[in-house]
Amino acid sequence: MKVKIDLDLCESNQLCVAACPDVFKMSDDDELIILIEEPGEELKYDLEAAANVCPRLAISIEE
Repeated sequence: MKVKIDLDLCESNQLCVAACPDVFKMSDDDELIILIEEPGEELKYDLEAAANVCPRLAISIEE
């Protein structure tokens, strides 16, 4: 899997961080950071949850 973020859409509301803190983090200047760009299958459920809670649909997951 590969995780991508459209930073033009991201509102930095941290819902994805709450859903999947192993992959997402907020920087000190409120920009979303991907900690693991190609996470393992064990994080698939949490990644899908993070993508689904994003109000702007800024997160995409490629299989």
